Amino acid sequence: MRIGFITCVRLGKSCLEELAALGADLVYLGTIHDGIAPNKSGRIYLDDFADAHQVPLHKFRNMNDPDSLDVIEASDLDWLYVIGWSQMAKAEVLSIPRRGVLGIHPTLLPQGRGRASIPWAIIKGLDETGVTMFKLDDGMDTGPILGQVVVPVEADETAATLYEKVVEAHRTLIRATYPGITDGTIELVAQDEAQATEWPGRKPSDGRLDPASMTSAEVDRNVRALTHPYPGAFVHLGDGQVLRIWKGRAGDTAEGHRLTTIDGVYTATEYVIDEVDPVRWTSRCVVP
Repeated sequence: MRIGFITCVRLGKSCLEELAALGADLVYLGTIHDGIAPNKSGRIYLDDFADAHQVPLHKFRNMNDPDSLDVIEASDLDWLYVIGWSQMAKAEVLSIPRRGVLGIHPTLLPQGRGRASIPWAIIKGLDETGVTMFKLDDGMDTGPILGQVVVPVEADETAATLYEKVVEAHRTLIRATYPGITDGTIELVAQDEAQATEWPGRKPSDGRLDPASMTSAEVDRNVRALTHPYPGAFVHLGDGQVLRIWKGRAGDTAEGHRLTTIDGVYTATEYVIDEVDPVRWTSRCVVP
């Protein structure tokens, strides 16, 4: 079973490592050029892995570009995994592998199609989320499902802790589905469109808080969802300054920056005060 893999982030590489440990016949690796998105959260490089496992590595700007399509086609693939990747696979990519293209989405599809899955799970106050392996089609996260793993969301979950759980769930899902994928017994189950929801993408500016119209719990969920490695939840203080919050708690404490909410007080305990370019959203820390 000839397998290819495309990724450029740690989450995808963890799946690639699992496939290698399972003895998969990896014959193609794809990733973006080294100079693209060097500051992307979780950005990794596959050169060392490719050398260690003697797998050809192709770097490109977009996997749908002609040069990428030519290399994928020449690799004579049965399956192509595309995991931890923001570009949509177009029809030309989907048609090349004999059996199809596989992805993993960090929600329990059909709920939570779209982007920013980890922040949204916390912002929405979910008590569980998950990861779903599915066969890609021409929609966004709409293809038939091969397997799922449930991930609990704790009351104090942060973006960083949930990301670690999601990484491990990806590994688990790769191990669980690999035998059926290779021997042809894996079952593909159509998604229930009646249960489908879509979560929109998020920009750094979407982290702006309005404590006067939010409960302390809502502020807390946003702070935990947008803390490192994300840009952070923030409040405008005036005079071009922004309070960017990395950690806090509902209620008053002896030390910290207090925000008045509609039901009480939220105290930021770890934060910076930034001077922010309102167009580019670049910042310079002026208060530790």
